Amino acid sequence: MSLLGFLRGRCHFVKSLIFKGMLPGVIVALLGLIQFGNAQSGIISGKVIDAKDRNPVAFANVFVTPSETGVATDLDGNFKISVLPPGTYDIRISYVGYRTKLISEQLVSSNRPLELVIELEPSGQDIEEVVVQASPFRRTEESPLSLRNVGVAEIKRNPGGNRDISRVIQSFPGVTAPSTFRNDLIIRGGAPNENRFYLDDIEVPNINHFATQGATGGPASIINIDFIREVDFYSGAFPANRGNALSSVFGFRLQNGRKDRLGGQMTIGATDLGVSLEGPLSENTSFIVSARRSYLQFLFELLELPFLPIYNDFQVKITHRFDSGDELYFSGIGAIDQFELNLDANDTEEKQFLLDNLPVNDQWTYTNGLVYKHYRDNGFMTFVLSRNMLNNEATKYRNNLTDQPDELILDYQSREIENKFRFEHSFRSDHFKWLYGAGLEYIKYSNATFNRVFTSSGPETVDFSSEIDFFKYFGFGQLSREFLDGKINASLGLRFDGNSFSDQFSNPLKYFSPRVAMSYFFWPDFALNATAGIYYQLPPYTVLGYRENGVLVNRENHIDFVRASHITLGLEYLTGERSRVTLEGYYKKYANYPLLLRDGVSLANFGGDFGVVGNEPASPDSRGRSYGLELLFQQRLFKGFYGIAAYTLGWSEFTSPAAGSGYFPSAWEARHIVSLTGGKQLGKNWEIGVKWRYQSPLPETPFSDDSGLVLNWDRRGAGLRDFSRINSRRGSSFNRIDLRVDKQWFFEKWSINLYLDVQNVLGSSVSNPELILDRPLDENGQPIGSGQIINPMDAPEQQRYLLKEIDTGSGNPLPTIGLVIRY
Repeated sequence: MSLLGFLRGRCHFVKSLIFKGMLPGVIVALLGLIQFGNAQSGIISGKVIDAKDRNPVAFANVFVTPSETGVATDLDGNFKISVLPPGTYDIRISYVGYRTKLISEQLVSSNRPLELVIELEPSGQDIEEVVVQASPFRRTEESPLSLRNVGVAEIKRNPGGNRDISRVIQSFPGVTAPSTFRNDLIIRGGAPNENRFYLDDIEVPNINHFATQGATGGPASIINIDFIREVDFYSGAFPANRGNALSSVFGFRLQNGRKDRLGGQMTIGATDLGVSLEGPLSENTSFIVSARRSYLQFLFELLELPFLPIYNDFQVKITHRFDSGDELYFSGIGAIDQFELNLDANDTEEKQFLLDNLPVNDQWTYTNGLVYKHYRDNGFMTFVLSRNMLNNEATKYRNNLTDQPDELILDYQSREIENKFRFEHSFRSDHFKWLYGAGLEYIKYSNATFNRVFTSSGPETVDFSSEIDFFKYFGFGQLSREFLDGKINASLGLRFDGNSFSDQFSNPLKYFSPRVAMSYFFWPDFALNATAGIYYQLPPYTVLGYRENGVLVNRENHIDFVRASHITLGLEYLTGERSRVTLEGYYKKYANYPLLLRDGVSLANFGGDFGVVGNEPASPDSRGRSYGLELLFQQRLFKGFYGIAAYTLGWSEFTSPAAGSGYFPSAWEARHIVSLTGGKQLGKNWEIGVKWRYQSPLPETPFSDDSGLVLNWDRRGAGLRDFSRINSRRGSSFNRIDLRVDKQWFFEKWSINLYLDVQNVLGSSVSNPELILDRPLDENGQPIGSGQIINPMDAPEQQRYLLKEIDTGSGNPLPTIGLVIRY
């Protein structure tokens, strides 16, 4: 529910309490020990290999800046650079006949060696010849644009990012923030259900706590940022091996556990405590494991807040390297979330409204996977076996003051289970890069729903149970080639998807997804890039599994794959070795989007809220389009400075028959978005950063005049939207500043990172209007009574409550002080 915006608004007081209370005491005690420590040195070690045949590259030059230190690899491609002051470094690797590679912003610590495996691409020339300038910005033949690579150093230091990738990417163009308290990813005008996430090749359906079923958002990430090495963020130009996505794909590459000794980390934040442990299990096997638990529930109860959120998460990775060079690793991630009500906290109008409307929610999720990589002379094979599961339960009684059966409003229990296998083979032959593969998935979904709902046509009671199971199957291939030693790149991909849910989906040839990408370097530092493709995505399981009278209604309505056709054109100019400017124009055309039949509204307008999306009748009759321009300047860390400047001009529109014919703005259409992020590394391991973000108003749907009808309000307890005027008004613009200060201390076997992060210094918010009963107040300012009827003499079906509108959008500064201890 959008009412949980109140949660984020109250967190600022909790964080302030911690900021002034126990955490500073712990920090002061630790800082007292620091004066007895001395700064130590770090190590960078690794191996340089040929990207084509994976043979070691002997005598390659490895040069580290800003220390201006360099070594040459030995006969086995190994290197080691010692006695480096802890800090952030760039690494340049070069050798005759190979393209120079630049790896930026690698964190070197005294308590943990930095270990790298570096692949060099053959240049196709016998002598060094600069055709394409070395750059730290990742690009591939398949995705020459719409690809941003984010390193772990960027994630950790991002002001207001709170060590959460979903917030960090708001520094880049094309990303809309629908609220200040959630992690919903709105990429280039697409809905929150159009994103896909992969952790080391294992697909994870949702990366957030208190996840919105049927979408991909939530208020906080379940991923431990200390597991991450880097993230590839695709806002288009998806490679053929990444399917079922329409707006974005995230590829997380994770760290392996350290191999030299046992180590760990403890993180104390404003709302949770996390611990991790890593080390060797054998000569060729390492592990890394972490767990985190919130303590917000205790503080919220102490402060007499009406809700008690509790979250836990865990993550593990075990890696084994065979003597042959092959790799086998197990990776797992999961979360347990509980949302309880504090019924004694009902002394204000706002608290009473929340208690009347919030459900009690229990949710848990996990993803486990096993990945085997078999390396061959000219490429590698990848085998992925995984399982993920979501269990989601919610209960709500009228006014949440009783548990009598006749007062039940919502009783929801659902499970989603996916068992997956995928095979990929990537290799190079002559000047060609080949990729092909296939996959099979077995899906089980169950849903038991009792819900008293209100629609534009009046009250309804939804009561059904449903179980479905089916197979998904797909195949893909991609062929890429460079011409003139990288001056021209071209890639052609194809993909086929099908499943056994219905005859509608069974033929994979019907869902043929071609894609093409081209790139041309006019000069070594200036390129023209273009991509086009057709992408398909299966509707949420909540849509597929909905039943009425025992019938899968949406299967009878011929629900279909959602189709999105993308065209993107862009320019890229490398203004320096560590900076670039990009300009991209995009156009996305949607077809077969689920149309929610109760209200005649496209599903594309939902998913940015708590609860469940799509659990209702639908048909594949909504269309949409999204288009715009994105301008980006990015400066990687250079001489202590880094910065990102981004501007987005965008439109997002979908059909909604309830409002008439034609296209209407979607709920995510922020016409103008400006983001400026920058920082400076100071002496003695101090670092400061600031982020400013402006977002023009988002569309809003007005409330229906029937919201105040006693019959409606007593059943629903909240305002009823008038979808005949969908998104016909705009809220307020969003203007936000975040600040961050970091200080680090390094010792021989441990280190400390102390940080202060102040989110939303200006107290701005994304507007979120709600209706509440306009009730009289007693002498203590507390609302009394059950609501005022405007005219008691009206017929019962015409009687109306007196209502008033409030804005539940959070607009409070959120100071966070955090402590990270590594050993």
